[in-house]
Amino acid sequence: MFNKVLIANRGAIACRIVRTLKRLGIGSVAVYSDADRHAMHVAMADQAIHIGAAPAAESYLQQDRIIAAARESGAQAIHPGYGFLSENAAFAEKCAAAGIVFIGPTPQQMRSFGLKHTARELAQSQDVPLLPGSGLLEDAAHAVRAAEEVGYPVMLKSTAGGGGIGMQLCRNAAELSAAFASVVRLAASNFSQGGVFIERFVEQARHIEVQIFGDGRGNVVALGERDCSVQRRNQKVIEETPAPRLDARTRQALFACAERLGRSVGYQSAGTVEFVYDDVGGEFYFLEVNTRLQVEHGVTEQVTGIDLVEWMLRVAADEAPDLLGYVAQPQGHSIQVRVYAEDPAHQFRPSSGLLSHVQWPSGVRVDHWVETGAEVPAHYDPMLAKIIAHGDSREDALAKLQDALAGTQLYGIETNLAYLRRVVADDTFTSGRQTTRFLAGLEYRPATVEAVQPGTHSCIQDFPGRVGYWDIGVPPSGPMDDLAFRLANELVGNSHAAAGLELTVSGPTLKFNAPAVIALCGAQMKAELDGVAVPYWTALKVSAGSVLKMSAIQGAGQRTYLAVRGGFDVPLYMGSRATFTLGQFGGHAGRALRAGDTLRLQQSVDVAVVGPPLAAARVPSYSNTWDI
Repeated sequence: MFNKVLIANRGAIACRIVRTLKRLGIGSVAVYSDADRHAMHVAMADQAIHIGAAPAAESYLQQDRIIAAARESGAQAIHPGYGFLSENAAFAEKCAAAGIVFIGPTPQQMRSFGLKHTARELAQSQDVPLLPGSGLLEDAAHAVRAAEEVGYPVMLKSTAGGGGIGMQLCRNAAELSAAFASVVRLAASNFSQGGVFIERFVEQARHIEVQIFGDGRGNVVALGERDCSVQRRNQKVIEETPAPRLDARTRQALFACAERLGRSVGYQSAGTVEFVYDDVGGEFYFLEVNTRLQVEHGVTEQVTGIDLVEWMLRVAADEAPDLLGYVAQPQGHSIQVRVYAEDPAHQFRPSSGLLSHVQWPSGVRVDHWVETGAEVPAHYDPMLAKIIAHGDSREDALAKLQDALAGTQLYGIETNLAYLRRVVADDTFTSGRQTTRFLAGLEYRPATVEAVQPGTHSCIQDFPGRVGYWDIGVPPSGPMDDLAFRLANELVGNSHAAAGLELTVSGPTLKFNAPAVIALCGAQMKAELDGVAVPYWTALKVSAGSVLKMSAIQGAGQRTYLAVRGGFDVPLYMGSRATFTLGQFGGHAGRALRAGDTLRLQQSVDVAVVGPPLAAARVPSYSNTWDI
C-alpha cells in the first residue's frame, strides 16, 4: 500500500478521502487555492501545498502544479476525487510519466467512455439497450433531419462532460434549430469539446445508475443500483439505493448490462453506468458511463459496508480485493440529499459568504467540508455537504433523513436546506414515485424576507439582549428602545424575546416571499406596503410578494422596530440573537443588513388572524427633549 497520497480536489470529497487515508494509516497531502487556505481539508491533511489563485483554472485544474506538489511531498499516488481532473485521461498519463500512480481507471478506459457518442457505440456492441439517437451532428440542419428520424421530443446533448451541462430538451424543429448553436457553444466552453448528438426523450423517465467496480484483471462486479431521479435542471439533488418500485428481473438485467460493459474494456476502479428507465413502459436504456467516484457513492457504501475509496486505493496499489465470483449483499436502504449554498427564491443562484452558525445532525452520515465560521467562496461548485441516512427499510431511512434535516442548521448565507425539507415531505417522494420531472412541478414557497435595500444600520435584536458578559469584554447588546421592541412583538403575538429588526434613521426596503403578520413601533419612519401607507402600533397582514418600503424618520426619535409573527429565524449566540456588530457575532451573520441579504421566518406560523391596535394610552410619546 502507499505511504502517502495527494488529493487533487477540495470540499467534502477531499475531507472524505483524508478520513479513509487516516484510517488506513496512509499519509495525506492536500492541495489548496487562495480561497481554500483555511478550508477543512487543508486542516485535516498531514501536509498541505498551495497551488494557485482562487479560480479553478488557476489552481485545481493546473495539472503540472499538482504533479509538482506530489513530487515535492513525496506522494506516491494522486486521488482525483470527483470533478476537476477525475476523468482527464491526459492528466492520468502525465501522472504515469512522472512515476506517480493515478487512482482511477486507465486513460484508455476514460477515453472509451468519456465521449457519450463513442460510449453509445461500445454499449451497442455489448447488446446494452439504447435509446434511438444519432451520431455526432454537423450542424442544425443535420440535427433536424436526425430528429425527424428519431421522433420528437429529443434531447440535444453534448458528447463530453456531465452534471447536466450541455443538454437541451427540444419538442420540435424550431426549438432544436434555436438550441443547436448555444448547446455547441456551452459544450465547447465547459469541456473543450463541442460535439453534440440527439437522443429520444422519455417523458416519464427515471434515472437509474449501477455502481460497478473492476479489479483491472477482467473481474467487474455490480455493487447495486441507485435511483437519481430527483433532479433540478438535470443535476441530481437526491439519490437512494435500492431504487424504489424496481422489480428483481429489471434489477438483475441492469446489473448484467453494467458488468458486461465494464468487462468489455477490462475496467479497473470505481465507475458508474447510468440508464434512463421508462416508468411507463418498464424498459431501460443506456445513458453514459462515469469513469470516477460519484458524488452519491456514499449510499452504496452504507448498504454494502464497502469503503469505495479504500477499494480504489487497493486496486491502484496492486492489492485489489478478490472480485472473482463476488456478489454484493446490500442491507437496508439509504437516501442522500445534497446540501447546496444556493438561494431557491432566486432560481437557485449560488450563495457565498460567511457561515455564522453550522450544526450538523447526529445519527446519520454527513460528508461535509464546512463548520461555523467557514467562508464559502464563489469560485467552485456550491455543494456544502451530503446528508446520508441508512435504515432497515425505505420508510425507516426516510424518517431518519427527515429528522436529520430538521436538526441541521446553516446560517449566514442562503442554502437549499428548507427546500430539501419540502422535497422529502412531498407525497410523490415519500411514496417513491419520483421521476426526473418531479421537481419541475413541485410548489415551493420560501419563508423568507429579502433585503432589497438595507437601510442605515438595520440589524436583528432580541430582548433583553446579550447581557452579563462585561467581564470578558462583551458589552450589553439588544434594542435601544426596548419598550417599543417589546410592544411590536406583543402586537404580532410573539413573546418579548422573539428576534425582530431594529431600524436606524432610515429604513430598508423588504420583499416578503411568504405571508406574514408584522407590526411597526417606535420612531415613525415613512413606511409603505405595496405603495400604501402603513400604520404604526398595529398588526397587519402581509401577502407573499409584497414589498415594504421604509425611508427616513418623520419627527422625533432615531429607532424603529419591525416585528414579524414567529420572529426572525437566527441562531442563539452567547444566549441571545442580538447583533453585536463590533464583535461580528449574533443576528444575521454578525452584522447589519446588506442589499441582497435573506432573513428567514419561522416555519408553520398562523397568519390568518390579527389582533386590535395598541391602546392609545400605551403608545409611548416621542419628543426632542426628555426629563430624566
